[in-house]
Amino acid sequence: MLGDIADRISRQLNRGTEVILAALMVALVLDVWIGVVDRYFFHWQLPWPEVLARYLMIWAAMLAVSSGIARREHIGLTAVLLNLPAPLRRAMLIGIDLMTFTLFFYVLWFGIGFAESGAKRQAMILGATLQPFYAAIPTAAALACVQVVLVMVRDMGRQLDLPDTPSEEGAGA
Repeated sequence: MLGDIADRISRQLNRGTEVILAALMVALVLDVWIGVVDRYFFHWQLPWPEVLARYLMIWAAMLAVSSGIARREHIGLTAVLLNLPAPLRRAMLIGIDLMTFTLFFYVLWFGIGFAESGAKRQAMILGATLQPFYAAIPTAAALACVQVVLVMVRDMGRQLDLPDTPSEEGAGA
């Protein structure tokens, strides 16, 4: 019951994140296209496409982390997990989830100060403070923390794409 609720929330949150990621990627492609057209055809010498592309890419990469967590496609110890008995595997997965949560909470905690420091810095080319761009760090870390908790509750220490018993193929690896 609780796992189903966590799964539903995780899926909805991930769907919203992926819509934002798609919009960021469209904006990134258009921005780079404008930069290329400017450089090779019109010679407008626009100063902002390269800078904007950098910040769009940072936002997209940071937000994509939570999508990977929601799908359990983040870095894992699959080779080790395949050779462990189910109870030990469950304990290890819960431990990995807790360490992942701790890491992203750490990034969130210090990322807030980092984003606040961006309010004092100017992106001269864009004519804005760097705070909205620096906010990618704590925003993505907070989203990752939420997804880790939802995935941990959803899976209860089981990685759904792994068999319940150690495989003979994994034993030789």
